[in-house]
Amino acid sequence: MSLDIGGRLRAVRESRNLSQRDLASRAGLTGGAISLIEQNKSSPSVASLKALLDAIPLSLSEFFSEVENAGSPQYFYGANEFVELSPQDIGLGDGAARLSLRQLGNAAQHSLQILHENYPPGTDTGPDMLSHEGEEAGVVISGIIEVTVDDQVRVLNPGEGYLFDSRLPHRFRNIGEKQCVIVSACTPPSF
Repeated sequence: MSLDIGGRLRAVRESRNLSQRDLASRAGLTGGAISLIEQNKSSPSVASLKALLDAIPLSLSEFFSEVENAGSPQYFYGANEFVELSPQDIGLGDGAARLSLRQLGNAAQHSLQILHENYPPGTDTGPDMLSHEGEEAGVVISGIIEVTVDDQVRVLNPGEGYLFDSRLPHRFRNIGEKQCVIVSACTPPSF
């Protein structure tokens, strides 16, 4: 799936009647940074994009969501029908190892967000800690992951999990030599 991140950000910003300067001020960035992102000349990190969308306000899932069929409700999803939320895997960022956050369905239409997360060795959610409304939980399916929540750090193995208030600063990092797979949930959908 290829998405024009800069164009999408510009359209969302303009639909909320925000100037680049307004958005930059709210998000703690410069107007020049917003301009470069909107022109697709700069790729924001997950944390920077999250800060921009929080300033609008709009969740990552809403930003990247594809509209589900307005006809009959969809209850089942094939692997190719998940929505990729990870900026790296839709053309932002570079490097061979890419974090993948695949969402089940359109979280904007539900009160629960389910993610299938893949962390190749050495990948993480970025140098900045994440923070958003809601609670999140997950179970490690394979590999290992270092999870930081507030001032606590723990390495989780397959079969182990986490549950915390997402307003606490948090970060995920694969410190292992194999891919880490996690299935997680967030309620309400705010990531």
